[in-house]
Amino acid sequence: MNQPLTNLNRTIDHAALHSEFSEKEIVQLCREAREHSFYSVAVNPIWTKRAKSELKDSEVKILTVSGFPLGASRTDVKVIEAVKGVSDGADEIDMVANIGWLASGQFDQAEEEIRIIRENLPYNVLLKVIIEAGKLSEKQQREATRCVVKAGAQFVKTCTGFFGGATVDQVSILADSAAGEIEVKASGGIRTLEQCRQLLAAGASRLGSSSSVAIMSELHTEHSDKR
Repeated sequence: MNQPLTNLNRTIDHAALHSEFSEKEIVQLCREAREHSFYSVAVNPIWTKRAKSELKDSEVKILTVSGFPLGASRTDVKVIEAVKGVSDGADEIDMVANIGWLASGQFDQAEEEIRIIRENLPYNVLLKVIIEAGKLSEKQQREATRCVVKAGAQFVKTCTGFFGGATVDQVSILADSAAGEIEVKASGGIRTLEQCRQLLAAGASRLGSSSSVAIMSELHTEHSDKR
């Protein structure tokens, strides 16, 4: 039997992070987020100011990215991107860790980069760190999560969605490794209500999706069918 999903909309970062999104589509994204009271909109840095303008006087947060999607930018460039994102109106930054360092066991360098970015952000801005779990072994996923914890970020995030989607196993590993010290965001390929249900049950507290409206429609249908 399906467990009820309470306030699912408030777990969702409504995302438009592919390069081809137009300004018109960003405006539509913001309108959808306002209509459904999603937790945030996730947009590329060029659209942060536009999203902020569209969502003024709403409860929807603005999320932008740093080092996205490869994580291979220089640390100082990631810092600039994150800091500029906040000055443009972002409430949260989703940064991509240096995946090459994580995959080659250079966890100290990866942790230090995360720490530098965290220290350059205001204390009230959430930092989520994408570790591209699908490119890492279970041991590396666990080590990477501990790096995120020790560096002072607030969330570890499964992946960008550009190289594969989030899985229940990944979320379980990240949640177990985080040990309640930070939260877990699942992102990438989340298109159905059942996926949301499984990922939240596995330990995620935030979901990133570009299919958020379809998911909410599915939830509404499920509720209607039970009446």
